[in-house]
Amino acid sequence: MFDKRRQIKKDDFKEKVIDLRRVTRVTKGGKRFRFRVTIVIGDEKGKVGVGIAKGADVQQAVQKAKLNAKKALITVPLNGRTIMHEVDAKFSAAKVLVKPAKEGHGLIAGGAVRIVLSLAGIKDISAKCLGKTTNKLTNALATIEALKKIKKTSS
Repeated sequence: MFDKRRQIKKDDFKEKVIDLRRVTRVTKGGKRFRFRVTIVIGDEKGKVGVGIAKGADVQQAVQKAKLNAKKALITVPLNGRTIMHEVDAKFSAAKVLVKPAKEGHGLIAGGAVRIVLSLAGIKDISAKCLGKTTNKLTNALATIEALKKIKKTSS
């Protein structure tokens, strides 16, 4: 029984909080504050997930978001240090274009897109946010949608 707990606790996933906001619910008695956290987890070997959660305090919200991210893990088919082919995706107002690159090119991306791609284990890639939104949550989710579109081609 103790071994199972240890295995659950010991994860190979790295995590990064990309967005932390204080949200307010206005009630008859006044304002109620909660925290919304967006977290990205990945094993840097092809698995990545984004989780969103709210909680009474920051720590509770982070724990919930981490659990949600583990439930939403996707596997990205890698071609060495990059991806198979060019993909683009849209989520809400965010549009993302992701292109494979040659060995040694590096991870050329910004903001939330960079965090998602690095935690997925992609080392050589070019990415561009084509949408006008700067919202980290929608940009991260658009990147996840793009990574879901990658087809495993056997050549």
